[in-house]
Amino acid sequence: MKKVTVIGAGNGGVTAAYHFARQGYDVCLYDLQAFDTQLQAIKKNGGIRALDEAHGCQMILGGFAQAITPTTDAKEAAAFSHTLVMICPSFAQEPLFNELLPHLSPNQVIILMPGNYGGLVLSHLAKQTRPELDLTFVDAISIPWATRLEQEGVITIMGLKTFLPLSIYPKRKADDELIERLTELMPIPIEILDNPLVAGLENINFGGHPLLTTLNMGLLENFNGKFAYYRDCCSPATANACAVMDKERLAVGQRLGFSLRTELEAMNALYASDYQSVYEFNRESSTHIKINQAPASSASRYISEDVPYLLVPCYELACLAEIKVPIITSCIHISGAYNQENYFDSGRTLAKMGLAGLTLEQIKVLPDFCHTKSAK
Repeated sequence: MKKVTVIGAGNGGVTAAYHFARQGYDVCLYDLQAFDTQLQAIKKNGGIRALDEAHGCQMILGGFAQAITPTTDAKEAAAFSHTLVMICPSFAQEPLFNELLPHLSPNQVIILMPGNYGGLVLSHLAKQTRPELDLTFVDAISIPWATRLEQEGVITIMGLKTFLPLSIYPKRKADDELIERLTELMPIPIEILDNPLVAGLENINFGGHPLLTTLNMGLLENFNGKFAYYRDCCSPATANACAVMDKERLAVGQRLGFSLRTELEAMNALYASDYQSVYEFNRESSTHIKINQAPASSASRYISEDVPYLLVPCYELACLAEIKVPIITSCIHISGAYNQENYFDSGRTLAKMGLAGLTLEQIKVLPDFCHTKSAK
């Protein structure tokens, strides 16, 4: 039987384990012992259940999946499969990778969904400690599913993207055999992007999460997130602000020589829709209107993950390109004030990606082995 290891037992990881198992894979689902709640439930229930209906809405891909081995043993997880799919918050990528690193074998493939520049960071870490591994890192712009955990070991899948853009790093590893394996594994078609920087800049959470959440924080906190996020937090005015921030992202991409989709183009393409504005998409998307909850505080991943791991890298690239990005910069400042944290320092910087000291022209081509000395 085909095998795959899933790293991370949150919303996306449990859903990935479920869907891969339904596709005929033998799945190992790993997480740290401190976060083993879902693993224990899956072990007790003998698998993962996806509901056909929830909150008065019809869901997709309902059923029950077995052939899933839950574990907190990093050695077991690393040895289970040549391919490891890491689906976790960006801040957990490095701790989980460090647990796995002593047990990894040469030429294994690490898929990060979403990547958020994680392939560069983890490649940098591996080269510092175990350069003989020659690992391959695949950075996806997102996960294939719109999904939520309903209860322990039970998920709802609200929608499925039509395709998944991803990058392969080092680029020399992007041969036909690997692309065929990725195509077989993923539940939707894949699109190969040029490099992990493009994958990071193409993440569709870039504008829709951090800025909308920042602009609505007072109401979100005072009403404990009891909103349908995409419908209630996106207004004509907030959509205008998001559009300005999207133009800043596109300008950074253009300066680097990347042809990026606009936020609207990306959402229409990924969900096979034809909305005329981001506002219209957020209000009417058949997938997103099923999401009847919203962040309840500034600790939400829409800020604590998307600001340091999506906005900060874009800001750093903008500084290198000598482009002003005032909305991005303001969102980072305000989010940092909310959480009393300097995201400009703690976020995913070029140094942490191993790109410190490179010129703009060097970063444009992103050679396979461009990592600099250890980042602090």
